[in-house]
Amino acid sequence: VGRLVDDLWEEPPPGAVSAVRTFVAALRRAVEPQRPPRAPARLLVSEGPGYALRPKRGSVDAWRFDDAVTATSSMPPADALGRLEEALGWWRGPAYAGLDDEPWALAERSRLEQLRLNAIERRSEARMALGRAADAVPELDAHVTEHPWRENAWQLLALALYRSDRQGDALAVLRRARSLFVEQLGIDPGPQLGRMETDILQRAAHLDVTPDVESGHDLGVAGHVWAAATAAYDRTVASSSRVRLESTVGLLRSLAVAGGSGLEAARGQRLATIAAAEQLGDAELTARIIGAYDVPGIWTRSDDPDQAAQIVAAAERSLAALQPGAHDVHRARLLATIALESRGTRAARGPDAAREAERIARRLGDPMLLAFALNGTFMQTFHRAGLAPRRDEIGAELVALSDRHGLPTFEILGHLIRLQARGALADFSAADEHAAAADRLGEQYERPLAGVFTEWYRAMRLAATGSSLGPAEAAYRDAAARLDGAGMPGVERGILPLAQLCLRVWHAVPVRFDDDTDWGPYAPWARPLVLLAHDRPAEAADALRQTPEPPCDLLYEALWCLAGRAAIATGDRRIMERAFTELTPAAKEVAGAGSGMLTVGPVSQHLDDLSAALDRPQ
Repeated sequence: VGRLVDDLWEEPPPGAVSAVRTFVAALRRAVEPQRPPRAPARLLVSEGPGYALRPKRGSVDAWRFDDAVTATSSMPPADALGRLEEALGWWRGPAYAGLDDEPWALAERSRLEQLRLNAIERRSEARMALGRAADAVPELDAHVTEHPWRENAWQLLALALYRSDRQGDALAVLRRARSLFVEQLGIDPGPQLGRMETDILQRAAHLDVTPDVESGHDLGVAGHVWAAATAAYDRTVASSSRVRLESTVGLLRSLAVAGGSGLEAARGQRLATIAAAEQLGDAELTARIIGAYDVPGIWTRSDDPDQAAQIVAAAERSLAALQPGAHDVHRARLLATIALESRGTRAARGPDAAREAERIARRLGDPMLLAFALNGTFMQTFHRAGLAPRRDEIGAELVALSDRHGLPTFEILGHLIRLQARGALADFSAADEHAAAADRLGEQYERPLAGVFTEWYRAMRLAATGSSLGPAEAAYRDAAARLDGAGMPGVERGILPLAQLCLRVWHAVPVRFDDDTDWGPYAPWARPLVLLAHDRPAEAADALRQTPEPPCDLLYEALWCLAGRAAIATGDRRIMERAFTELTPAAKEVAGAGSGMLTVGPVSQHLDDLSAALDRPQ
């Protein structure tokens, strides 16, 4: 308290300590508006002779920036670029602006500024690693002008120019750097700049490989192997070869599990690859091209429904063209593809295809084929509520099968499925173990999307088990930030406001949202509740009557709970009865928790409320 008094007043008035305590009380109300009267503070706490602020790490900009930049060191370039773009976008000027002369701010201000400069340089490295050297040049040029004593920045600028086919400019930059150091500091720059000049003059091969600027070594072993192999492939395999199409699918599969822009690129090229195969008129080749894209899927809403429908149609054409009784492996892969790409629809073909693919895979004893087929089976277990135990069985088999046969991507899928299922059954200790296993495998095998789903799970778990809305909503916002740039629009769009809506409905907190809230595909179920919150019951009742059946997906129970809650509020007995019927098989589950993303509380609570409303006299 003494330090606060000294900071606030040059000449402290009588009662200064009491004034500080009054300020703190007001500040506590502002930063913890949901805290009940006389409940102990959790954020701004009394400690010793004063006060301490104890925020969660993700709620402090400086810590969040530090964590984001640090995390990029182990990310693939595409993911690192997106994360760095986001983190640098948080800056709005110098750290602690307006507090330039405060001694307590100087060290942290300097540290954050150095971290920001490192992040700018890492962003340029990521751009170059993605083949965008020319895009990195303008930023690096401005960077070295503003911070001329950062040798690493000069080296990166020279490399970016060299990779942009500007060898002369790259050499001129290095000589300009040397002149600055000699003329203004009276010292020679470090040896790395000298080596860079020599390498550019000699057109050293390693300059086309991503450099590890911090250590001064090349990350060139994998890079050289890749460059040599692709060059040999281009020389050896004819551009019109059918083998190229199959190789392309393998590359797209690897891109898809890399996340971010890789997933978007794979999705963008997949249909073109199938179309090219169909044009050749070879049914077996087309079947191989379609079926080889065995990328696991965990979310039941397609990222691109139109494309999914086209892939299903192509798979059906290929099945019809295959000779009857032959090509069982290709047939099973096409059927599994149909099951996966039919996710979230009510078409009977999806479940039929899943059953047939699984039957063939078990008969053939092919573990990879069975894992792919089980993924299709999982996607078709949402035709009614209450099927979390069945999905838990599928996840358990996937984990065991993948562990035995070294299928890490499907092992991650199995753990994520079990995470969802155990969450639906309120077995959060088991779900925690599966989240940890998915994180461990994701890090080991560089599958960054696993962490997106586990972070959402932990936010949902906090919502399901915590007593305060504030931390849960903050966790949801942090999890949503991970989705930005993850390449999964089917997951991302509308999920954050839906999670917040479910949390507020469950806790009977006013449903307040901005008019421009993007509800994505969940707008029909959100609209009646939002209208009710704005005291527009007639419009809410009309909107509820127009609400469609929830899709057969991971949010089936949650959306029925929202519809049931709106029906109770508007007195719509027909929808109350329907919601009660649809939710009854899931009476022992936590509504929405099976998604691993959000929850609207125990299904039993909603059933009790629906039953009580239906028992009231009309």
